[in-house]
Amino acid sequence: MRTTWRVVVMGLFLALTTLVSGCAQTAGEMYPVEYIPPGDFLLGPEDVLAVTVWRNQDLTREIIVRPDGGVTMPLIGDIRAAGMTSEALAKRIAEKLNEYMSNPIVSVQVKEINSYYIFVLGEVTKPGKYQMKSFATVLQGISLGGGFTPYANRNGTKVIRKVTKPDNSMNQVEIPVRYNDVIAGKATPGNFYLHSGDIIVVP
Repeated sequence: MRTTWRVVVMGLFLALTTLVSGCAQTAGEMYPVEYIPPGDFLLGPEDVLAVTVWRNQDLTREIIVRPDGGVTMPLIGDIRAAGMTSEALAKRIAEKLNEYMSNPIVSVQVKEINSYYIFVLGEVTKPGKYQMKSFATVLQGISLGGGFTPYANRNGTKVIRKVTKPDNSMNQVEIPVRYNDVIAGKATPGNFYLHSGDIIVVP
């Protein structure tokens, strides 16, 4: 009887351990974070681009990505630019121009990066919107905000992010940033990279 009871208890313990482990894994996977900076910069609204069409000064110009993510070029009209790399956009423009000229050679350079920005709000010394010129982590974002005020709940910090769901609709998620634990190297998620439009909130 005692042996049977021990077997039952051990079985329940193993089942509970597996359940907790599974829940922890799911919780860790639910946060859309990256610890390596993106390999390519994706264009976005307000970025200034220099489009060069070889041996065609009329088509060579500076353009600005509109708030709707599009750009306008002579002959071919509107083209989607947001979410594309500069190389992909150059290829797309060349494909469109193929209808009007033979083997167009197109290059696109990013002259000004204006689409990558973050907000730092709450108990920081310099809250506001920060225009970024390079990819930044959440700890770097807090530093840009001047660090915490004496009243800040450091382990209560979070990042509010908009993510695209599989059906292309938008969803808002809250990513916890347990600052003291991140500094100690024992937090999940850790010091992840920020997306454009992320909002760091320090209560």
